[in-house]
Amino acid sequence: MSNSEPVPHVEPGAAPYGNFPNYYTFNPPENRISLLPAELLQKLFRKPTESDRCARPLLGLDVGCNSGDLSVALYNHLMQPCSQASDVPQALRFLCCDIDPDLITRAQASNPFPDFISYATLDIMDSLAVQGPVKDFLQQFGCSTFDITFCMSVTMWIHLNYGDQGLVTFLGRLANLSEYLLIEPQPWKCYRLAARRLRKLGRQDFDHFRSLSIRGDMAENITQILTGEGTAKLIHSFGNTSWDRSLLLFKVQRPPC
Repeated sequence: MSNSEPVPHVEPGAAPYGNFPNYYTFNPPENRISLLPAELLQKLFRKPTESDRCARPLLGLDVGCNSGDLSVALYNHLMQPCSQASDVPQALRFLCCDIDPDLITRAQASNPFPDFISYATLDIMDSLAVQGPVKDFLQQFGCSTFDITFCMSVTMWIHLNYGDQGLVTFLGRLANLSEYLLIEPQPWKCYRLAARRLRKLGRQDFDHFRSLSIRGDMAENITQILTGEGTAKLIHSFGNTSWDRSLLLFKVQRPPC
């Protein structure tokens, strides 16, 4: 099934990990893309010169990529040349993952850049699974981390399904894998809506919803988790989307070699 083909309607509450098959029909990529400067990668990374040996492409990770629409839009947006014709973006290789194999199958079938964007079915909370496609992808380029990781509207689903400690573990894992993190947290009102949708379908509530102690301003909470022990530094906020979700860019802090 390609992204251009109709997808089955699924009640929002029936996608407990956020794996909606028609997600981008109600939250299109433009909601996020419009806030990000096309020259983001040029600003963050020095482009290799001709004298640099073994120059490699920038490596990106997209966690919770769904059917790949946003992954492709991000790639197109960030690969735009700047106003100066000579300022061509550095090459980018993207690994995009999702827990839902059907969504990954759709993403693979409609991938317009198979040489630059790879998709993998992956539960990012499974530490052993991460050692598979993630490690294999990085080793192709002799790297142990991604230059930049995108985590767009994923944190709530991790939090609801794995609890407070699961959210902390998840953010720590992304930091260990990344040099920069671009995170779009869902606000607390989305948690209440997700729980209400689940109950409306007559299903059991999320295991951790009522016991969560990390609640309220989730953008601030996530910033505190990442920066509280010096793991990362918040370097920029790109504002809020039309869904009132912040786009936060963090630089991971690593001890000097």
